[in-house]
Amino acid sequence: MKTTPPFSGVRIATLYFGLAVAALLAASVRAAEPTEATKVEGADKAGTGSRPAMTPGEYRNWVELSVGNVFTAGDEAAFMRRSGLKKGPFGGIEDFHFEQDIGKRGLFQIDGRGIFDNRDYSLTLDLSQPELGYIRGGYREFRTYYDGSGGFSPTSNAWVTLYNEELHLDRGQAWFEAGLTLPDLPVFSVRYSYDFRDGRKDSTIWGDVSLSGDNANLRAIVPAFRDINERRHSIDADLRHTVGNTAFGAGVRYERDDLDNSLNIRRRPGDPIRTRTVTQSDNVETEILSPRAFVETRPHPKVLFTAGAAYTRLDTDIGGSRIYGPTYGSPFNPIYANRQANDEGFLNLTGGSRVDQYVANLNLMFTPTPHIAIVPSFRFEHQEQVGEAIFTETRVPSAVAAAVLTDVLNERVRRFTDVTEAVEARYTGLTNWALYARAEWLEGQGTLKETEFDVEDEGVGPVQLQRTTESDRFVQKYTAGANWYPCRFANFGAQYYFRSRLNDYDHVLDSTAFAPPRTNNLYPAFIRRHEFKTHDVNARMTLRPMANLTLVSRYDFQITHYNMQGDINSFGIPLAEIESAEATAHIFNQSISWTPFARLYLQGSVSYAIDHTDSPVSSLTGGASNLVQNAESDYWNLSALIGYALLENTDIQAQYFYYRADNFIDNSTVGLPYGAGAEQHGVTATLINRLWKNFVWKLQYGFFTGHDQTSGGHNDYRAHLVYSSWQYFF
Repeated sequence: MKTTPPFSGVRIATLYFGLAVAALLAASVRAAEPTEATKVEGADKAGTGSRPAMTPGEYRNWVELSVGNVFTAGDEAAFMRRSGLKKGPFGGIEDFHFEQDIGKRGLFQIDGRGIFDNRDYSLTLDLSQPELGYIRGGYREFRTYYDGSGGFSPTSNAWVTLYNEELHLDRGQAWFEAGLTLPDLPVFSVRYSYDFRDGRKDSTIWGDVSLSGDNANLRAIVPAFRDINERRHSIDADLRHTVGNTAFGAGVRYERDDLDNSLNIRRRPGDPIRTRTVTQSDNVETEILSPRAFVETRPHPKVLFTAGAAYTRLDTDIGGSRIYGPTYGSPFNPIYANRQANDEGFLNLTGGSRVDQYVANLNLMFTPTPHIAIVPSFRFEHQEQVGEAIFTETRVPSAVAAAVLTDVLNERVRRFTDVTEAVEARYTGLTNWALYARAEWLEGQGTLKETEFDVEDEGVGPVQLQRTTESDRFVQKYTAGANWYPCRFANFGAQYYFRSRLNDYDHVLDSTAFAPPRTNNLYPAFIRRHEFKTHDVNARMTLRPMANLTLVSRYDFQITHYNMQGDINSFGIPLAEIESAEATAHIFNQSISWTPFARLYLQGSVSYAIDHTDSPVSSLTGGASNLVQNAESDYWNLSALIGYALLENTDIQAQYFYYRADNFIDNSTVGLPYGAGAEQHGVTATLINRLWKNFVWKLQYGFFTGHDQTSGGHNDYRAHLVYSSWQYFF
């Protein structure tokens, strides 16, 4: 890792000490006027089930302690990525809440959490006085796990492991917010936030290896990883005031981002001649300043008008390199840059960009009758982007030639303007019906200028690229839907929308053309026209045939056509527009909630998705046969929960989930197989015992298993979870 998150050891100790002191302090203090009981819903971090609600009017505060352990077999990294749980023991303060009245209307609150060895910590303090203002602040940190494995080639049973695949990122935020809410005066608030991401995650840009041990039969299956070190500081200030029927406000945001990331790739491991590593460092410093303002007024009881505008200035400085060497993070070495032809890298990258964005929105809501609402809107956006980069390019013409170092200057200027109009209408004049429709249109124009020079000592040298592209785009979307409530036991909903996007490109200048005018064959200048058309329809049905039974069904269907027109091919023949792909998706969802009798309840859901993308390229024969396949993304998701009140103070719960994707096709003889082939099962059993009126004990066991066909079984796992918690209300 490049760095560690701020506060590391001191931070953890301080959080635990603060939570412990707060818990002891809060346990000795009872609220003067008990309010309605707080109900905590949803699954806890470790498993399933809801925390029981206490009797209304009794308790406002609670503390929950927990301890558990995860036992794994097989690929631990795959389980950690899937479940979000770390192998081994964990425990600490699962949840803590304390609140105390301050005066007649004021309120002080503390919320916290601290799970040792899972990097799961939070602490929030909140003091509010409605007629004066509020002060809030807190810290939150959690860990996200990743699996650093690469690909698998079934033909030769090739699987490459280079390092510990149990990768993770620590994400966190420290923040402070204060506001003034004095009566009849403008409301003012300010917030500061510090966010970070630190650690290592996998990358889908893999290195290559030879399946035959020579310079042929290459497959990109070697795992790669990214080192992440990111920081963000942001300040938001807002002012809002209301005079009569008009509310208006203004605000400003300042943000500074510092990114120091790298992509690390290993190429040809096991080959003593061609093995090398690639380390691409990306250093980005960004400053954003964005003032904004809005107004909301009701000039007539049937008319509501809103308007908003914002300006954003984004300044970015960049740096970095792409270096080939013996190990990750190596300095530039011409020997390794010369190990293979087409190993192209760069050194001493400097430069930056500036973006100016102007946005304005206008909205009007007209309600001529209580049953009709019409909302026209208008949006304007203009952007100007200017950027340049200077770097030393390291090109290797052949495996036996020396690396060529060339200083390169790249300049890019882009401008575009988008205008969006929309109108929405709703009608509720029919008994038990709600009808709505919306139409949206976007027209845009833009210009992109790209220039790249070889820089010589005395100035700018030969042109490598000089291109000017003018673009036009037109987007339209039409939506119509209805909701029907025929009786209190049933309701239905249906919606249809059509969306199309048309992009036209005119390459008025292109130095890559081999037969002017504009007869190029270099992507992306090769594209003259792109068109996407999507039809989507969905329907929903909710039935309650009995008071204790609820059924919810939903079906979604979507089809998208992708059309493309190229420019002129290498024979000087203009290309016609073709359908480059067609994507079709069906998604079925069904859920059930049933309480056969007072002590027993059942919940279940099932989802099945059929998703195909067909391309004419998949039908090619000869040497390209099976090289490109149609994409399939079909999968099943199933979950079921059953709960039973075993005794007056004891409940038992059991939950099961299932996932299945069967889209793996082995074309490893010509390429790298893609398409998910996986099956996962998980079952948990939970015992909840209310030992006393204000004390709840929970005991849980879970078993999880996963099989991954795409990795040849290398990412298979089995895991056992043992977990217990104790929750005390006061």
